[in-house]
Amino acid sequence: MILLALAVTLPGVFWDSPPESAPALREAGIKRIFVPAAATGAWKNVAGIAVEAADLQQATKLLAPAVNYRYEQASASRVPWLDCNGWRFLRQPQARFYYDAGGPRAALAAAEAVAWGANALIKTDGEGLKPLAQILDLARGLESIEIQPAADFGFIDDRTAAAGEVMNLLVRNNLLFRVVQAPDPNLKLTVQLGSKNYPVDKAKNPAVMAQMVRGDLGDDNRSLRIFGTAVVVGRLESAPGRLRLHLINYDAARKVSGMRVRVMGAYGKHRVVAAGSPDAALMDYTTGSGATEFTLLELKTYAVIDLLR
Repeated sequence: MILLALAVTLPGVFWDSPPESAPALREAGIKRIFVPAAATGAWKNVAGIAVEAADLQQATKLLAPAVNYRYEQASASRVPWLDCNGWRFLRQPQARFYYDAGGPRAALAAAEAVAWGANALIKTDGEGLKPLAQILDLARGLESIEIQPAADFGFIDDRTAAAGEVMNLLVRNNLLFRVVQAPDPNLKLTVQLGSKNYPVDKAKNPAVMAQMVRGDLGDDNRSLRIFGTAVVVGRLESAPGRLRLHLINYDAARKVSGMRVRVMGAYGKHRVVAAGSPDAALMDYTTGSGATEFTLLELKTYAVIDLLR
């Protein structure tokens, strides 16, 4: 079953500092927090901060999103390694997750959770409050629409570690898929490890498997392609007559400049919002040959682009 989102899902802020830290929350614009159950009493009389109890032991811990420029020794490519959790959300769409992400990584965690509509809490520090709040403010301003994830092919997840690693590489390479139980005739391709076309031994190198899938799908059949960077992951959602594209720059220390994007379909209108870039704009915008292409001049952390016919 394909889940439709009617409103943007916002992650929660998990805060284990004492009530004396409330001024820092207010300064950052944080008005609602989750705290350990034992701390709710101490926070109940703090003005302007809504408090709810949460137990991180009942949630699945995620890696703090990041980019690692220590290139893979076993790979012939020079592509940096991204700590991206998108595949985990696809594997467990109903689960609750949490991040331990301080400083700039808090904003990346928030962007990732919003992009995938994940039920997540973000435990952060004082340095992470303002960047996190900036992403939450951006997400609150997005139009609530009935929307579903875009997918070019199906992936039968057998819940093994190998399947998880392949899903991870597919997400990081912006190969859009949906987890399915059986082949879906509405999708261009079905990937199942252990089948004739996708033998298990090839999955020992997930990067090789991802390239096999890309070759079978064909770049011309991809709903989303991103050029000029290896540190941006896109999440594409669709609704009648429109697309919503989430773009996350996993390098918190460096902005991405001059990134070119291609999406399938002709969309003559667009709106763009980008965290930290109030004047964000799309350049060299073209539609033709069944696709829309444009350049985003700058991506600091997170941008959302609505494309409309």
